[in-house]
Amino acid sequence: MKKHMKIPFARVSLAGNEQKYINEVLESGWLTTAGKAFSFERKFADFVQAPFACAVNSGTAALHLGLEALGVKPGDKVFVPSMTFTASAEIIRYLQADPVFLDIEYGTNLITPEILNAAIKANPDVHYLIIVHYGGQAARMFSSDQENIIAICKKHQIKILEDAAHAFPSRLNSQMVGSFGDVNCFSFYANKTITTGEGGMLTTRNEEIYNRVKRMRLHGIDRDVWDRYTENKPSWEYDVVAAGYKYNMPDINAAIGLAQLEKAEEFRAERQRVAEYYYKHLAPLKQFLDLPISHVPFQDHAWHLFPVVLKENAPLERNEFIEKMAASGIGTSVHYKPLHQMTYYKKKYQLRASSFPNSERTWKGNVSLPIFPYMQEEELDYICKTIEIILNQ
Repeated sequence: MKKHMKIPFARVSLAGNEQKYINEVLESGWLTTAGKAFSFERKFADFVQAPFACAVNSGTAALHLGLEALGVKPGDKVFVPSMTFTASAEIIRYLQADPVFLDIEYGTNLITPEILNAAIKANPDVHYLIIVHYGGQAARMFSSDQENIIAICKKHQIKILEDAAHAFPSRLNSQMVGSFGDVNCFSFYANKTITTGEGGMLTTRNEEIYNRVKRMRLHGIDRDVWDRYTENKPSWEYDVVAAGYKYNMPDINAAIGLAQLEKAEEFRAERQRVAEYYYKHLAPLKQFLDLPISHVPFQDHAWHLFPVVLKENAPLERNEFIEKMAASGIGTSVHYKPLHQMTYYKKKYQLRASSFPNSERTWKGNVSLPIFPYMQEEELDYICKTIEIILNQ
């Protein structure tokens, strides 16, 4: 084992056409939303096999626009998992609605049909669900041989927004995440499978939702800026038909996204290679370490995260483990401190940890290990042997 290495939690790969496409934007003289953004939308929609796609400036913007387009109003209630990033819940508050937090399945960190059925029984007045495809794995949205989330929501007239910030490119029963839901929201933050630096995408099968999102992402104006400057109609002539937002994606970001999209499946396969290495080489440590559970074939998983959980009988607690990993030069993270423990939500909704046993169990030992394309075998070997040393000290 090499004595000491420096391995970050995430490392971005920019070895494709990023520079070429950025230069094309700079040479065009048009830096805001234009041809590159529209091309990125079309190609992304084709990739996930969705009829419509809207590029925006963050995954959070996509979530906000999607929930607004579904018709959420002040006073409405929305199911959302506690084990997620705050964006999944804060956008509910943007619309002056209220989150109803749900626990997750241990090992997958997903909402299951069983969890959803119990939540509906306890909260029959909730008519919206934000489902988070955690870590790169799709939740059990549909299937032919068992109860599924889409069928349950249809039965109870619950509208679904899919938070797919972790889930590109992911599949469920050979269908791409982004193709089968009414509203699907993706993130292109720097550590995602593909990145635009900052950015997001919303896909939908519903043309009415698409038109609403397209309008609301740019001030509620009825014509895109690019259209206004490429049509014969005077560019200044437009109408404001709603009180919208400023959520459009600039062409420089879209240029990076186009180049990243060209290598998306290669990046996903590289992440799978890392995950398979971890499963093989960390298996002997299962006395102290729970590895993530995948209910989909490995090739259908995006592997955005590889979260392990230190068991209660481990020789040290999670925070000390992270400190020892950092001292060895290895970056890690935690996904997530659950929202029922966050001051704002805990106080406003008087949430108790006892209502979320699996989220609590996960949170107390959760550590996300480095996973990114083109990790060298010596890096993976160093990580696994460091973990072995730490847990067997």
